[in-house]
Amino acid sequence: MSPETANPSPRQTQLLEAAYRYALTHGLADLSLRPLAEAIGSSTRVLMFLFGNKDGLVRALLERGRADELALLARLRQADRPVGLVPAADRVWTWLAADEHRPLLRLWAEAYTRSLVEPDGPWAGFAKATVDDWLDVLAACQPPSERDAEDGVIRRTLTLAVLRGALLDLLATDDVPRVTAAVQRQLALLRREDGDES
Repeated sequence: MSPETANPSPRQTQLLEAAYRYALTHGLADLSLRPLAEAIGSSTRVLMFLFGNKDGLVRALLERGRADELALLARLRQADRPVGLVPAADRVWTWLAADEHRPLLRLWAEAYTRSLVEPDGPWAGFAKATVDDWLDVLAACQPPSERDAEDGVIRRTLTLAVLRGALLDLLATDDVPRVTAAVQRQLALLRREDGDES
């Protein structure tokens, strides 16, 4: 949320959650305030008052979606005993491939793409922020000796590229078995690099 909405009212939180559910179903590309307001039991005037304008609402929705993404990633962090890059990637893929996460991930893909083609819009910085978020979490999953090595950066970048590419393929085709098999093949290669044949 923007600084002016850092401490939202209960009504603002309620409307943001309703708008987020609406966006998960309808996307953001053709978001129009009037149908949205009607669908969530509000008015365009109230939405404008609470979020400033449509761009402000879109930014708040992107932050709300990012919060769901970060909640998943936070569960992978174990500062005292890093889980390892491959097990972390395996858990992330299981989450990404689950049917119930498709609406969130379609919203993520839309925001990621819009951020690349409309860098000055409400999506500004979204793609870079999500790459940074995921690389940071993958780094936290690596043991310190791997994390801090040059090869550690390359391994987590490759892992992220595989997960992101597979996710886009999955969103386009819904072919879970094929895409999961490809991800598992790549993770097996990473395990072999670690000397783990399991």
